[in-house]
Amino acid sequence: MKNTPFTHKHIALGAKMAEFAGYNMPISYSGINDEHAAVRNNAGVFDVSHMGEFILKGENALDLIQRVTSNDASKLTAGKIQYSCLPNDTGGIVDDLLVYCLEENKAYMLVVNASNIEKDWNWIVKHNDKDVEMHNISDKTCLLAIQGPNACKILQQLTDKDILNLTYYTFTKGTFAGVDNVLISATGYTGTGGVEIYFEDTAGAADKVWDAIFEAGATAGIKPIGLGARDTLRLEKGFCLYGNDIDDTTSPLEAGLGWITKFNKDFTNKAFFEKQKAKGVEKKLIGFELLERGIARHDHEIKDFEGNIIGKVTSGTQSPTLGKPIGMGYVATKYAAVDTEIYIPIRNTLLKAKVVKVPFV
Repeated sequence: MKNTPFTHKHIALGAKMAEFAGYNMPISYSGINDEHAAVRNNAGVFDVSHMGEFILKGENALDLIQRVTSNDASKLTAGKIQYSCLPNDTGGIVDDLLVYCLEENKAYMLVVNASNIEKDWNWIVKHNDKDVEMHNISDKTCLLAIQGPNACKILQQLTDKDILNLTYYTFTKGTFAGVDNVLISATGYTGTGGVEIYFEDTAGAADKVWDAIFEAGATAGIKPIGLGARDTLRLEKGFCLYGNDIDDTTSPLEAGLGWITKFNKDFTNKAFFEKQKAKGVEKKLIGFELLERGIARHDHEIKDFEGNIIGKVTSGTQSPTLGKPIGMGYVATKYAAVDTEIYIPIRNTLLKAKVVKVPFV
């Protein structure tokens, strides 16, 4: 297993550690519910240094990004960020990602999922027929997500950049906790506000930044947060997790990601998705809540009242905020309307659920 520059910090704090995407990662410290509440109501720090980062540079960088991603990156100006995906040749998704515009038309950073770094890199290289300069900086990039309604208030004292007024999906670069050239991004996958910070671990920068954050947030009660609460937080907001809710077999249109699928440009397998949009999808990703006691898990079947299989659960948990079981899954389109009753077999019992709007909170 690989370590991040913060692994020793997690172990020293007594985190429950486990393998994730080839890395030794913290799953929880004080407990998932406690950490979840800390981020929803205050602030918490996630080590997400296992994520992948690619730099694409040169006069054809934007052209390459336009061809391999579904969203319209030509809309980006320096300092702006875009959520997008890499469509594959068979109607599915190679990965979902963030596109950062470092310099308009010339330099971009792509942030991809940890488990897909090699796969994504090879996919983009395969389409790079115009000699775009590419650099995989994943192994030397530290990434911390400081999330929660009070996150920016706590962090403002560590930088001269105005992060309290940083617009969602924009970024700035500057000095943070005495470390130069830190990219501070108004992004995150919790739906609670806050930032993500990218920097290179040189001259002990990782320890310096980590310690400064927790010193600044000591009186405010900032907490370290593991991947367990990261999952419950993103699910409550209805955010897709690659490998669960989206993958190589799911279309962005089926996943409710039509808003990042722009047909005003050419991109991989565009014709397929245009036909799918015109015809209508046969299955849709829905949110649901169980009306009986039990928790739906990934790959559980979804059935109708007669017991016919109509879909599959992709994510499920007991919502710490709502105190009830929630989940997401794909169902045949005719069952996707809000308030539709569906049934999920758990321990040989068909439990009643209903389709609800997302986000859940």
